[in-house]
Amino acid sequence: MLTAMLAAFAGGIILNFMPCVFPIISLKALGLIRHTQSAAQTRKEGLGFLLGTLVTMMLLAGILLALRAGGSAVGWGFQLQSPLVIAFLALIILSAALNLLGVFEVGLSLQRAGEISLERGAFARAALTGALAIIVATPCAAPFMAGAIGYALVQPPAVALVIFFSLALGFAAPFSLLSLFPALGNWLPRPGAWMNTLKRGLAFPMFAAFGWLVWVLAQQAGTAALAAIIAASVVLSFAAWLYGMAQRRRLAGQSHKVLHLATAVLVLAAIAPLPGVVTRGEALPDENVAQVKWTPQTLADNRGHGKAIFVNFTASWCITCQVNERTSLSTQAVKAALAKTQTLYMVADSTKFNADIDDALNELGQGSLPLYVVYPADGSAPKILPQVLTPSIVINALAQASSKKT
Repeated sequence: MLTAMLAAFAGGIILNFMPCVFPIISLKALGLIRHTQSAAQTRKEGLGFLLGTLVTMMLLAGILLALRAGGSAVGWGFQLQSPLVIAFLALIILSAALNLLGVFEVGLSLQRAGEISLERGAFARAALTGALAIIVATPCAAPFMAGAIGYALVQPPAVALVIFFSLALGFAAPFSLLSLFPALGNWLPRPGAWMNTLKRGLAFPMFAAFGWLVWVLAQQAGTAALAAIIAASVVLSFAAWLYGMAQRRRLAGQSHKVLHLATAVLVLAAIAPLPGVVTRGEALPDENVAQVKWTPQTLADNRGHGKAIFVNFTASWCITCQVNERTSLSTQAVKAALAKTQTLYMVADSTKFNADIDDALNELGQGSLPLYVVYPADGSAPKILPQVLTPSIVINALAQASSKKT
């Protein structure tokens, strides 16, 4: 258990540097530079981020364990298997980007309109940033994490929650340490007018995250859901602009209630149709005909019959999976190795919930994606590859597996 806790803590720290967390780095970076001369205020923001991270992780872990106790074979990142969750998360990310661009403000100072408020609402902002960071981070698994999560998912709930708590603690550690011990952040530049420019520039990683989530939604639920989220995004953006106008009119002492009402109506109009649209779409078909769809039966039928099998457990919402696909699995060298060794290439797509895939992850002792498993040609024990691939890792594994023939 102690080993799993340490692995989860280390994995949480490394998770800050994984591709999944890059989209949220703008909010974390803005939090780092929102320090003041007041050590107490800085610590308050650090505690807010830590609390938001821990509470959100415990909620997600609690829901995950409850679902599994009820018989659902769900795993790490389970919430991103729901098109509806993806749609709402995309709109939240879009709103955050518009806020960073200054379309509307959060915690706007009543005395000096347009200036970034460092004091007001800092704790709530930091807590929400921590919560959003954890939700966005779940599609990825950093080194050390897979084993720790796999261990947690087969333990009693109390033990599992301790493992997930360690993971959240590691994830929050870098930002929280800088905030709770202000002396560590003395190398950061002092707050000033330049922050307004930086704040707006940091909106663009958020737009990139929004684009990724829209793409994932299209993979999960098809073109009807894609059209719905695009329409909702336009309406929500217009509502954000009206809300910003209402804020400026309020600060100028002018009437603003009608604009607030229009904003509320538009937000409702943007999100109300989504549940009915995104949940009835079908995933777009896979265009790669060289792949064999993984099922437990297909694997059992082909295992140990003279051909090695490479199984790619993946999902559209798993950014590390997509990076490995581009940098390793889709390269000519790996394709040539697959052909030369006559390896059967199977894809287990967990973009939408698949209980068989989650059962397989559990059987292999892994709790998260990506997962790459090579089954030798002679039917001997499978080999699990690292979560971050290189072409040479895959080629060597295929050569070894295909040479083990009965």
